Amino acid sequence: MQRFRGAPTRPRRPLPSALSHLALPIALGAGLGRDTVPGRLLAAGAAASVLPDLDVVGLRLGIPYASALGHRGATHSLLFAAALALLSAWRHRDLGAAPATAFGFVLVAGASHGLLDALTSGGLGVALLWPLSPERLFAPVRPIRVAPLTVRALAAHGPAVLSSELRWIWLPAALLAVGLKAGVAVQRARAPS
Repeated sequence: MQRFRGAPTRPRRPLPSALSHLALPIALGAGLGRDTVPGRLLAAGAAASVLPDLDVVGLRLGIPYASALGHRGATHSLLFAAALALLSAWRHRDLGAAPATAFGFVLVAGASHGLLDALTSGGLGVALLWPLSPERLFAPVRPIRVAPLTVRALAAHGPAVLSSELRWIWLPAALLAVGLKAGVAVQRARAPS
């Protein structure tokens, strides 16, 4: 991971669009099937994948973007994803899954948010290791285009953002789903009747 360097500027809100954060839990759910990922667990994973962006409320409240409580701060950390996963394991019966399945699925879904944001082409980086480190990190390669949240900016940049997200998020997620589905089918075919 690379560290953020430079003075904070007014952010253009670099992140994959909210819908693209849903790609991984959807792919995992589709690939593993309802026996492993029941609907309520899929919903919990989907929520965990978009919940980190609630930190944008802080921008409206005057919390600086670069603050630990600012955008891409604590809520984008692996600790936050782990906390959501622990909550899911605790409530596993409500989600229709075993504790370990609920924990693992929600952990991966929640952690994917910060990891995808680290792959974007702008911003101040992601506090993946908060509270162990306040540093904002980027992935060494950042192929995902910034998705602006204003309607005017999205109208101007939407096609390029959509193309980037289709290529770098949705296509790999679809391939993952197909691969998992094939793996599950092979495993079931080998299982004794």
